Amino acid sequence: MRILIAEDDATSRRILQAVLKKLGHEVESVENGEQAWARLQREDAARLAILDWMMPGMDGVEVCRRLREAGKEDHVYVILLTSRAEKQDIVAGLGAGAKDYITKPFDPEELRARVATGCRVIELQAALEARLHELQAAMEQIAALARTDPLTGLANRRHFDELFERERGRANRLHNPICAITVDLDHFKHVNDQYGHAAGDRVLRAVADCFRRHLRPYDVVARFGGEEFVILVPGASLEQSVQIAERLRGAIREIAIPELPKVSASFGVAAFEPEEPAESLLARADAALYRAKHGGRDRVEIAAALPEVRSAPAQLAV
Repeated sequence: MRILIAEDDATSRRILQAVLKKLGHEVESVENGEQAWARLQREDAARLAILDWMMPGMDGVEVCRRLREAGKEDHVYVILLTSRAEKQDIVAGLGAGAKDYITKPFDPEELRARVATGCRVIELQAALEARLHELQAAMEQIAALARTDPLTGLANRRHFDELFERERGRANRLHNPICAITVDLDHFKHVNDQYGHAAGDRVLRAVADCFRRHLRPYDVVARFGGEEFVILVPGASLEQSVQIAERLRGAIREIAIPELPKVSASFGVAAFEPEEPAESLLARADAALYRAKHGGRDRVEIAAALPEVRSAPAQLAV
């Protein structure tokens, strides 16, 4: 364990260093509280510090107070070295943030025992921090799995709905355009039937990689199941979204998977209308996709706009 000593008396400092080094610890020493405080602010600061209570300038108790104010009280195990043996003094030192104390003149065996206790506490804290980090990483992984399609790594339907509501709110607030592009792979059932589901999975992963390469970082692409995908393009007009769909259509045709036939896809593009729910937007994009399928596949179709709702004329009073 690396230990910081702050002791203004040179003789006491040398004795402390000698005892701690004999116990196998790495020791760094300073002469006053200001130097100790400066060392403890470093990223690689010692986790255990033995500070003399009475030092000129900044004393050991003041260093403890500053550690607490800086939020580092639990990061450094402080043992105060003091000639004060009154209960109220000890309580004051512990109340300032020190974890333990040793009275002067110190007994080497007592020093060994108290330093060993501090080392155990620090090791337990480190183990707890590591465990908490592992748990946090596990929770983040679980959260990612809950919103991700396991085969392609794209967003799933649930996560798409969440992202759509976020973008829908932004579009309504800022009057920005959004378009949805629905995509369905052509003759995908033939691939599964003729070459097996493992081959179909290879095709789906290749198409997902194609989307990642050709879409913007903030575009949302999700797998809705089977061979159907949905893309949300915030900030893109209908014309721009059609261009994006055409670019993707060409890129999918360039996919080459050994021993498998060429891949193509059909697209439907719909522009978001103010306050329109996701179900309506996707239904219109799906209707355009249906036309693309029946129009020969491997093409892009544009969805019809929402019909205008006209109010009935007011009846004249008789």
